[in-house]
Amino acid sequence: MTVRVAWLLSGPPNGQTRTDTRLAPLGTMAPEGELTSRAGVIAGGAPLAATGTGPMQVQLGTGRAVVQGTTAQGAYPVVVTAPETLTVPDGDAQYPRLDSLVLRVYDGLFDASGQTAAAVELLTGAPAPSPVEPPLPAATLRLWTVTVPAGASAGTGGIPWSSALADRRRYTTAHGGIIPRAAGDSTPGAYDGQYRDRGGVLERWNATAGQWQTYRPPLAVESATTGFTVAAGYTLNAYAARRTGGVASVVLDVQRKGPQLDVGPTGNVNPDEPIGTVPAGWRPFADVELSVSDGFGSGAARLTTAGTLTLRTWSSNGALLNDRRLRTSTTYLLP
Repeated sequence: MTVRVAWLLSGPPNGQTRTDTRLAPLGTMAPEGELTSRAGVIAGGAPLAATGTGPMQVQLGTGRAVVQGTTAQGAYPVVVTAPETLTVPDGDAQYPRLDSLVLRVYDGLFDASGQTAAAVELLTGAPAPSPVEPPLPAATLRLWTVTVPAGASAGTGGIPWSSALADRRRYTTAHGGIIPRAAGDSTPGAYDGQYRDRGGVLERWNATAGQWQTYRPPLAVESATTGFTVAAGYTLNAYAARRTGGVASVVLDVQRKGPQLDVGPTGNVNPDEPIGTVPAGWRPFADVELSVSDGFGSGAARLTTAGTLTLRTWSSNGALLNDRRLRTSTTYLLP
């Protein structure tokens, strides 16, 4: 057997065997309701991929899936262990049609089939000017849709497989796992806190809003009011720092206790005057220039990656007096 199913009547020829149990995706799968599981393909490699192998033949590759029946039936773990090839019926003389390549479970305890089996099947749609996919019976999972042009046959060149196959696989996972989102899958989530991967973007289901939302983890906010070390000739009045993610914001208020500093017409403080040192963990990944003011004049200071803060310029022909308070605030990136 190349299509195996678990949770059917036990024993051969068609019931669950030990090999079925080892190969089929057993366990508590992602829910869709109180008693139903999310039907879908189990990701890993290229599961249940379809390819055209002849003018009117399509082949389904190996893979695993979960097929949900009615609520009373429950879900069936299914595995295809070898490629399955099916022949597509010739196209209608006038109109195109859409056929669906599916996984189907037959369970005589719940349907009128009288069978206990799983199969790969091709459901034939109705020809029409604007054809639609055929409806699915219970316990059937749509995998691929084949567009069959009007008049298609082996004698007319068959089906153009490069454009005829439409991927209808959707994915599922164990309960609590992150579900890969297939192209065209608009299935809503089942509960608050369910996650899916949408092309590399993590999304979380918001049941109140009834929509998938891009997940943004809460930013850790840290703050500090101590740790700044003042240089000789300064006293510290206030220091407050906050970092959110990789960004730090700092407010500093120091009081100058050194002798009066007269600045010439160029505004250059020579040599640069040390103000203090920012503590480790709060230092920028690159040197930062920031403005400083005492309420009468203003200048520029540099904060280095080593945490050293120095005054570099001041108002032209200005003076920094003893006991003046220098204030600055800045925002910068952390390493």
